[in-house]
Amino acid sequence: MRGKVREPRGNLLWFDRRCFFSEEQLLADLQGRVDGIPELIPAGDMRLQRFIEGRTLAARHRSGQKVPGEVVDQVLRLFGQMLAISADTLDTERRCEIADRATDPNSSEFLERLIAFAEERVYRRNLADFQSLFEALGVDADSFKTLRKNVSDLTERPFCLLHADLHRENFVLDRAGRLWTIDWELAMFGDPLYDLATHLYLMRYPEKQRDSLAERWSSLAEDVRPGSAKNWESDLPKILDFKRAQSVFTDVIRATQILGSGARFNWPQLYREASKVHGALLGGAEPLGLMGVPTLRYVMTSLVRWHRERRDRDRSSGQGNDHRDAEIAFP
Repeated sequence: MRGKVREPRGNLLWFDRRCFFSEEQLLADLQGRVDGIPELIPAGDMRLQRFIEGRTLAARHRSGQKVPGEVVDQVLRLFGQMLAISADTLDTERRCEIADRATDPNSSEFLERLIAFAEERVYRRNLADFQSLFEALGVDADSFKTLRKNVSDLTERPFCLLHADLHRENFVLDRAGRLWTIDWELAMFGDPLYDLATHLYLMRYPEKQRDSLAERWSSLAEDVRPGSAKNWESDLPKILDFKRAQSVFTDVIRATQILGSGARFNWPQLYREASKVHGALLGGAEPLGLMGVPTLRYVMTSLVRWHRERRDRDRSSGQGNDHRDAEIAFP
Protein backbone atom coordinates (compact mmCIF):
# COMPACT_ATOMS: atom_id res chain seq x y z
CA MET A 1 0.00 0.00 0.00
CA ARG A 2 1.43 3.37 -1.03
CA GLY A 3 0.52 6.76 0.36
CA LYS A 4 1.79 10.31 0.17
CA VAL A 5 2.37 13.01 2.74
CA ARG A 6 1.53 16.62 1.93
CA GLU A 7 2.96 19.19 4.31
CA PRO A 8 2.76 22.91 3.40
CA ARG A 9 6.02 24.85 3.60
CA GLY A 10 5.90 28.18 5.34
CA ASN A 11 8.42 29.92 3.08
CA LEU A 12 6.39 29.59 -0.12
CA LEU A 13 4.57 32.46 -1.76
CA TRP A 14 0.83 31.92 -1.85
CA PHE A 15 -0.80 33.06 -5.07
CA ASP A 16 -4.32 31.89 -4.15
CA ARG A 17 -6.51 32.02 -1.06
CA ARG A 18 -6.73 28.98 1.19
CA CYS A 19 -10.13 28.23 2.67
CA PHE A 20 -9.72 24.99 4.64
CA PHE A 21 -7.25 24.27 7.43
CA SER A 22 -6.61 20.69 6.33
CA GLU A 23 -6.76 19.13 2.89
CA GLU A 24 -6.85 15.68 4.48
CA GLN A 25 -9.83 16.62 6.65
CA LEU A 26 -11.64 17.96 3.61
CA LEU A 27 -11.00 14.73 1.72
CA ALA A 28 -12.23 12.72 4.69
CA ASP A 29 -15.45 14.74 4.81
CA LEU A 30 -15.99 14.35 1.06
CA GLN A 31 -15.68 10.54 1.06
CA GLY A 32 -18.89 9.10 -0.34
CA ARG A 33 -20.01 12.48 -1.64
CA VAL A 34 -17.46 13.07 -4.39
CA ASP A 35 -16.18 10.30 -6.66
CA GLY A 36 -12.54 9.84 -7.55
CA ILE A 37 -10.84 11.55 -4.62
CA PRO A 38 -7.87 10.01 -2.79
CA GLU A 39 -8.68 7.67 0.06
CA LEU A 40 -7.03 8.29 3.42
CA ILE A 41 -4.77 5.81 5.20
CA PRO A 42 -4.49 6.06 9.03
CA ALA A 43 -0.85 6.35 10.13
CA GLY A 44 -0.67 6.97 13.87
CA ASP A 45 -1.85 10.50 14.51
CA MET A 46 -1.70 11.28 10.80
CA ARG A 47 -3.73 10.38 7.74
CA LEU A 48 -1.94 9.79 4.46
CA GLN A 49 -3.48 10.12 1.03
CA ARG A 50 -3.49 6.82 -0.81
CA PHE A 51 -1.20 6.98 -3.83
CA ILE A 52 -3.11 6.65 -7.10
CA GLU A 53 -1.56 4.28 -9.61
CA GLY A 54 -1.92 5.94 -12.97
CA ARG A 55 -0.83 8.83 -15.16
CA THR A 56 -1.92 12.43 -15.12
CA LEU A 57 -4.25 13.64 -17.82
CA ALA A 58 -1.46 15.96 -18.95
CA ALA A 59 0.81 12.97 -19.57
CA ARG A 60 -1.79 11.35 -21.82
CA HIS A 61 -3.30 14.42 -23.47
CA ARG A 62 -1.16 17.54 -23.56
CA SER A 63 -2.50 21.05 -23.08
CA GLY A 64 -4.45 22.09 -26.14
CA GLN A 65 -5.29 18.54 -27.16
CA LYS A 66 -8.81 17.14 -27.20
CA VAL A 67 -9.81 15.17 -24.11
CA PRO A 68 -11.64 11.84 -24.64
CA GLY A 69 -15.41 12.03 -24.21
CA GLU A 70 -15.48 9.48 -21.39
CA VAL A 71 -13.07 11.67 -19.42
CA VAL A 72 -15.14 14.80 -20.03
CA ASP A 73 -18.18 12.88 -18.76
CA GLN A 74 -16.35 12.17 -15.50
CA VAL A 75 -15.26 15.82 -15.19
CA LEU A 76 -18.87 16.90 -15.51
CA ARG A 77 -19.92 14.32 -12.92
CA LEU A 78 -17.37 15.88 -10.56
CA PHE A 79 -18.81 19.33 -11.21
CA GLY A 80 -22.28 18.04 -10.48
CA GLN A 81 -21.26 16.52 -7.17
CA MET A 82 -19.51 19.73 -6.04
CA LEU A 83 -22.50 21.83 -7.10
CA ALA A 84 -24.61 19.84 -4.65
CA ILE A 85 -22.34 20.69 -1.69
CA SER A 86 -22.97 24.02 0.03
CA ALA A 87 -21.28 25.52 3.08
CA ASP A 88 -24.14 24.51 5.37
CA THR A 89 -23.81 20.86 4.34
CA LEU A 90 -20.06 20.50 4.95
CA ASP A 91 -18.56 20.79 8.42
CA THR A 92 -14.86 20.92 7.47
CA GLU A 93 -13.13 23.61 9.53
CA ARG A 94 -12.22 26.72 7.58
CA ARG A 95 -9.28 29.06 8.13
CA CYS A 96 -10.93 32.25 6.85
CA GLU A 97 -12.87 34.40 9.31
CA ILE A 98 -16.62 34.70 8.79
CA ALA A 99 -16.18 38.44 8.21
CA ASP A 100 -13.80 37.71 5.33
CA ARG A 101 -16.19 35.38 3.51
CA ALA A 102 -18.28 36.62 0.61
CA THR A 103 -22.00 36.57 1.26
CA ASP A 104 -23.76 33.72 -0.52
CA PRO A 105 -24.95 34.26 -3.32
CA ASN A 106 -23.09 37.55 -3.97
CA SER A 107 -20.86 36.55 -6.88
CA SER A 108 -19.51 40.10 -7.35
CA GLU A 109 -18.34 40.17 -3.73
CA PHE A 110 -16.79 36.73 -4.17
CA LEU A 111 -14.75 37.88 -7.17
CA GLU A 112 -13.82 41.14 -5.43
CA ARG A 113 -12.32 39.13 -2.54
CA LEU A 114 -10.15 37.27 -5.06
CA ILE A 115 -9.06 40.51 -6.72
CA ALA A 116 -8.24 42.01 -3.34
CA PHE A 117 -6.14 38.96 -2.45
CA ALA A 118 -4.20 39.26 -5.72
CA GLU A 119 -3.68 42.99 -5.13
CA GLU A 120 -2.71 42.83 -1.46
CA ARG A 121 -1.07 39.43 -1.03
CA VAL A 122 0.55 38.92 -4.43
CA TYR A 123 1.21 42.42 -5.79
CA ARG A 124 1.60 44.84 -2.87
CA ARG A 125 3.19 42.43 -0.42
CA ASN A 126 5.95 41.70 -2.95
CA LEU A 127 6.22 45.22 -4.34
CA ALA A 128 9.49 46.00 -2.56
CA ASP A 129 11.16 43.20 -4.49
CA PHE A 130 9.31 43.34 -7.80
CA GLN A 131 8.20 46.93 -8.39
CA SER A 132 10.90 47.70 -10.96
CA LEU A 133 10.08 44.54 -12.90
CA PHE A 134 6.32 45.13 -12.85
CA GLU A 135 6.81 48.72 -13.99
CA ALA A 136 9.14 47.64 -16.78
CA LEU A 137 6.39 45.34 -18.02
CA GLY A 138 3.76 48.10 -17.84
CA VAL A 139 1.92 46.96 -14.71
CA ASP A 140 1.15 49.18 -11.73
CA ALA A 141 -1.46 49.75 -9.01
CA ASP A 142 -3.85 51.39 -11.49
CA SER A 143 -4.09 48.05 -13.30
CA PHE A 144 -6.32 46.78 -10.49
CA LYS A 145 -8.68 49.75 -10.85
CA THR A 146 -9.13 48.92 -14.52
CA LEU A 147 -9.58 45.23 -13.73
CA ARG A 148 -12.37 45.96 -11.27
CA LYS A 149 -14.21 48.05 -13.87
CA ASN A 150 -13.90 45.29 -16.47
CA VAL A 151 -15.18 42.42 -14.33
CA SER A 152 -17.83 44.11 -12.20
CA ASP A 153 -21.56 43.42 -11.81
CA LEU A 154 -21.73 39.64 -11.83
CA THR A 155 -25.07 37.91 -11.51
CA GLU A 156 -25.84 36.28 -8.16
CA ARG A 157 -25.48 32.49 -8.15
CA PRO A 158 -25.80 30.13 -5.15
CA PHE A 159 -22.36 29.23 -3.77
CA CYS A 160 -21.07 25.68 -3.76
CA LEU A 161 -17.85 23.77 -3.15
CA LEU A 162 -15.13 24.65 -5.65
CA HIS A 163 -11.92 22.75 -6.33
CA ALA A 164 -10.49 25.95 -7.91
CA ASP A 165 -7.52 24.26 -9.58
CA LEU A 166 -8.90 21.69 -12.04
CA HIS A 167 -6.19 21.29 -14.66
CA ARG A 168 -4.59 18.35 -16.45
CA GLU A 169 -1.89 17.78 -13.82
CA ASN A 170 -4.52 17.49 -11.09
CA PHE A 171 -6.43 14.72 -12.86
CA VAL A 172 -5.06 11.18 -12.74
CA LEU A 173 -6.34 8.36 -14.95
CA ASP A 174 -5.87 4.87 -13.56
CA ARG A 175 -5.53 1.71 -15.63
CA ALA A 176 -9.29 1.21 -15.68
CA GLY A 177 -9.85 4.68 -17.11
CA ARG A 178 -11.26 6.07 -13.87
CA LEU A 179 -10.58 9.75 -13.28
CA TRP A 180 -9.16 10.81 -9.92
CA THR A 181 -8.97 14.42 -8.74
CA ILE A 182 -6.01 15.43 -6.57
CA ASP A 183 -4.62 18.58 -4.91
CA TRP A 184 -7.65 20.02 -3.12
CA GLU A 185 -5.63 22.57 -1.14
CA LEU A 186 -7.22 25.55 -2.97
CA ALA A 187 -10.79 24.32 -2.48
CA MET A 188 -13.30 26.89 -1.22
CA PHE A 189 -16.94 27.93 -1.40
CA GLY A 190 -18.03 30.43 -4.00
CA ASP A 191 -19.62 31.18 -7.35
CA PRO A 192 -19.88 27.88 -9.27
CA LEU A 193 -19.06 29.67 -12.52
CA TYR A 194 -15.61 30.46 -11.13
CA ASP A 195 -14.73 26.76 -11.07
CA LEU A 196 -15.83 26.34 -14.68
CA ALA A 197 -13.88 29.43 -15.77
CA THR A 198 -10.73 28.31 -13.96
CA HIS A 199 -11.06 24.84 -15.46
CA LEU A 200 -11.50 26.13 -19.01
CA TYR A 201 -8.63 28.60 -18.60
CA LEU A 202 -6.18 25.99 -17.29
CA MET A 203 -7.20 23.05 -19.49
CA ARG A 204 -6.77 24.81 -22.85
CA TYR A 205 -9.39 22.67 -24.56
CA PRO A 206 -9.75 22.95 -28.34
CA GLU A 207 -12.38 25.62 -29.02
CA LYS A 208 -15.16 23.27 -30.09
CA GLN A 209 -14.72 21.01 -27.07
CA ARG A 210 -14.47 24.00 -24.74
CA ASP A 211 -17.76 25.41 -25.97
CA SER A 212 -19.48 22.02 -25.77
CA LEU A 213 -18.31 21.45 -22.19
CA ALA A 214 -19.50 24.91 -21.13
CA GLU A 215 -22.95 24.27 -22.60
CA ARG A 216 -23.20 20.89 -20.89
CA TRP A 217 -22.03 22.40 -17.61
CA SER A 218 -24.74 25.07 -17.76
CA SER A 219 -27.49 22.46 -18.20
CA LEU A 220 -26.04 20.30 -15.44
CA ALA A 221 -25.70 23.23 -13.06
CA GLU A 222 -29.32 24.24 -13.49
CA ASP A 223 -30.47 20.66 -12.92
CA VAL A 224 -28.45 20.24 -9.72
CA ARG A 225 -29.10 23.69 -8.21
CA PRO A 226 -31.39 26.05 -10.11
CA GLY A 227 -29.80 29.45 -10.60
CA SER A 228 -26.24 28.12 -10.63
CA ALA A 229 -25.80 28.92 -14.32
CA LYS A 230 -27.83 32.13 -14.43
CA ASN A 231 -26.39 34.56 -17.02
CA TRP A 232 -23.34 32.33 -17.38
CA GLU A 233 -22.73 33.33 -20.98
CA SER A 234 -22.29 37.01 -20.11
CA ASP A 235 -20.37 36.44 -16.85
CA LEU A 236 -17.98 33.70 -18.01
CA PRO A 237 -15.85 36.13 -20.10
CA LYS A 238 -15.50 38.44 -17.07
CA ILE A 239 -14.21 35.67 -14.81
CA LEU A 240 -11.88 34.47 -17.57
CA ASP A 241 -10.56 38.04 -17.78
CA PHE A 242 -9.81 37.90 -14.05
CA LYS A 243 -7.90 34.63 -14.53
CA ARG A 244 -5.88 36.19 -17.36
CA ALA A 245 -5.08 39.22 -15.24
CA GLN A 246 -4.17 37.09 -12.23
CA SER A 247 -1.70 35.14 -14.36
CA VAL A 248 0.27 38.28 -15.11
CA PHE A 249 1.24 38.73 -11.47
CA THR A 250 1.75 35.07 -10.62
CA ASP A 251 3.69 34.23 -13.79
CA VAL A 252 6.06 37.18 -13.37
CA ILE A 253 6.96 36.21 -9.80
CA ARG A 254 7.18 32.49 -10.59
CA ALA A 255 9.52 33.25 -13.50
CA THR A 256 11.96 35.06 -11.21
CA GLN A 257 11.90 32.15 -8.76
CA ILE A 258 12.64 29.60 -11.48
CA LEU A 259 15.34 31.69 -13.13
CA GLY A 260 17.16 32.63 -9.95
CA SER A 261 16.31 29.99 -7.36
CA GLY A 262 19.75 28.35 -7.44
CA ALA A 263 23.34 29.50 -7.14
CA ARG A 264 23.46 30.57 -10.80
CA PHE A 265 21.05 32.24 -13.15
CA ASN A 266 19.06 29.61 -15.02
CA TRP A 267 19.88 30.68 -18.57
CA PRO A 268 18.48 27.54 -20.28
CA GLN A 269 15.02 28.40 -18.88
CA LEU A 270 15.07 32.10 -19.80
CA TYR A 271 13.27 31.80 -23.14
CA ARG A 272 10.65 29.41 -21.74
CA GLU A 273 9.83 31.52 -18.69
CA ALA A 274 9.90 34.80 -20.62
CA SER A 275 7.50 33.27 -23.15
CA LYS A 276 5.09 32.42 -20.32
CA VAL A 277 5.27 35.97 -19.01
CA HIS A 278 4.84 37.40 -22.50
CA GLY A 279 1.83 35.19 -23.10
CA ALA A 280 0.32 36.25 -19.76
CA LEU A 281 0.81 39.92 -20.67
CA LEU A 282 -0.91 39.39 -24.02
CA GLY A 283 -3.86 37.70 -22.29
CA GLY A 284 -4.08 40.22 -19.46
CA ALA A 285 -3.53 43.39 -21.47
CA GLU A 286 -7.21 44.21 -22.02
CA PRO A 287 -8.61 43.44 -18.55
CA LEU A 288 -5.69 45.26 -16.90
CA GLY A 289 -5.79 48.19 -19.34
CA LEU A 290 -2.14 47.90 -20.33
CA MET A 291 -1.09 50.55 -22.82
CA GLY A 292 0.94 48.04 -24.80
CA VAL A 293 2.60 44.66 -24.46
CA PRO A 294 6.40 44.58 -24.64
CA THR A 295 8.10 42.25 -27.06
CA LEU A 296 9.34 38.85 -25.97
CA ARG A 297 12.91 40.10 -26.30
CA TYR A 298 12.13 43.02 -23.99
CA VAL A 299 10.57 40.66 -21.44
CA MET A 300 13.73 38.53 -21.50
CA THR A 301 15.89 41.63 -21.05
CA SER A 302 13.71 42.86 -18.17
CA LEU A 303 13.99 39.54 -16.33
CA VAL A 304 17.79 39.51 -16.68
CA ARG A 305 18.04 43.16 -15.60
CA TRP A 306 15.90 42.51 -12.53
CA HIS A 307 18.10 39.59 -11.45
CA ARG A 308 21.22 41.68 -11.92
CA GLU A 309 19.72 44.42 -9.77
CA ARG A 310 18.78 41.91 -7.09
CA ARG A 311 22.26 40.41 -7.12
CA ASP A 312 23.85 43.85 -6.73
CA ARG A 313 21.38 44.82 -4.00
CA ASP A 314 22.03 41.63 -2.05
CA ARG A 315 25.78 42.08 -2.34
CA SER A 316 25.67 45.68 -1.17
CA SER A 317 23.60 44.67 1.86
CA GLY A 318 25.98 41.84 2.71
CA GLN A 319 23.51 39.08 1.91
CA GLY A 320 25.51 37.82 -1.01
CA ASN A 321 28.06 36.23 1.28
CA ASP A 322 25.42 34.34 3.21
CA HIS A 323 22.90 33.20 0.60
CA ARG A 324 24.05 31.27 -2.41
CA ASP A 325 20.75 31.89 -4.17
CA ALA A 326 21.69 35.57 -4.35
CA GLU A 327 24.87 34.78 -6.30
CA ILE A 328 23.78 34.86 -9.92
CA ALA A 329 26.49 34.42 -12.53
CA PHE A 330 25.98 36.46 -15.71
CA PRO A 331 28.08 36.02 -18.85
